[in-house]
Amino acid sequence: MKIIITGAGAVGYHLAKMLSSESQDIYLIDSNEERLNYVTSHIDVFGIPGDAKSFKVLQDAKIEECDLLIAVTSSEETNLLVSIIGKKLGAKQTIARVSELKAGDIDCEKFYNDLGIDTVISPVILVQEEIKRLINRAVFTDDLEFEEGKLTVFGIHIDGSSPLSGKTVSESANLNPNLSFRPIALHRNDQTVIVTRDTMIKDNDIVYFISTPESIDDIIEICGKQSFEIDNIMILGGSRIGVLAAASLENEFNVTLIEKDKHKCEKIAGILKRTLVLNMDVRDVESLEEEGLRDMDAFVAVTGDSETNIMSSLVAKNHGVAKTIARVENIDYIHLSQAIGIDTLINKKIIAASSIFKYVRKGEIAAIASLHGVDAEIIEFNVKQGSKITKGALKDLKFPKTATIAGVVRGQSGFIPFGNFEVIAGDRAVVFSLTESISQVEKFFQ
Repeated sequence: MKIIITGAGAVGYHLAKMLSSESQDIYLIDSNEERLNYVTSHIDVFGIPGDAKSFKVLQDAKIEECDLLIAVTSSEETNLLVSIIGKKLGAKQTIARVSELKAGDIDCEKFYNDLGIDTVISPVILVQEEIKRLINRAVFTDDLEFEEGKLTVFGIHIDGSSPLSGKTVSESANLNPNLSFRPIALHRNDQTVIVTRDTMIKDNDIVYFISTPESIDDIIEICGKQSFEIDNIMILGGSRIGVLAAASLENEFNVTLIEKDKHKCEKIAGILKRTLVLNMDVRDVESLEEEGLRDMDAFVAVTGDSETNIMSSLVAKNHGVAKTIARVENIDYIHLSQAIGIDTLINKKIIAASSIFKYVRKGEIAAIASLHGVDAEIIEFNVKQGSKITKGALKDLKFPKTATIAGVVRGQSGFIPFGNFEVIAGDRAVVFSLTESISQVEKFFQ
């Protein structure tokens, strides 16, 4: 597959890095030669210096042979124009990163489609949706539903109060008599590990489970946690993400939004209907306390400054706030959440790149998702007749060791498959795979 990416910024670089491990034919266009040279010296892509809007630059990149054109520069206008031109010059599929796409605005998407842009993505909208999802299942570090909740994948932080701590998976098998859930992976010291029966779960691990609906509460209990309701939410930062998050949450929760710019506060107060908007310095801990920080159930820090978001979230955690979410711009920070005590760190560039990544996957893919700070993907495959995955029991198929068939939806029921389980055509298989094994996994579903 030939893929052209325009824009060697954080999103383009992260996306190119993800794709370079896939043995794809990747071309990266950017007018900043210094940045382009940095990227091409670190990952295996072809760098093309120049303005991506230029017909000549696109023709030099042989746009007519392009299977997928991904426009992710920092300029929305450039991305739209590049996608339109690229489509006219022969690109088979185009994706443009935009900022002003409204959530659920179908007419807007149709308008872009008519111009020749197959897909538009808005990182801001994606982050807002992620925040809402994390708030709705507050006890989890991540939470992904498949087939309308027939199977759910979620992460839970393990501490010493859990019966799982200090035991291997096989030693704790008695806690799962109905075989209705299983741990599939864990995150420990910046590493992602696929769980086997001999894997020992330790204090401070984040363990990822897959479960049928009826066992979710049981898992929460054996992990030493308690479900809790969220009523009061404090959002730090009147950024577009902060305003969109508040707008999506204010009808279900009591939301307070803190913004230090007085003019911006007045503008935000005119947009939001039920949110309490306060003008104050986000770094003023005493003022946050006076505005009820201790009474908050969730704290979401989405200012433009990563360090402010991290430090304020730690302050909130220290004041007893149960759920903390912090936005960070530096991708390298993502792995820190487990070590420093913040429940979830989110990065819009990673979320955007992961959203785009599904368009280059092979096989009958129904859905794809990533977990925060985890170098792996969860992919839902539609199983077709004659595919390799249907050729016998799972234990006999020589599936990659750094991947696992985590769950299967058959008809209206979800199943947790073990070694003797046989996948059949028509199933939807949920696969957890480290990035390095994805191309091998896809061959089982082609």
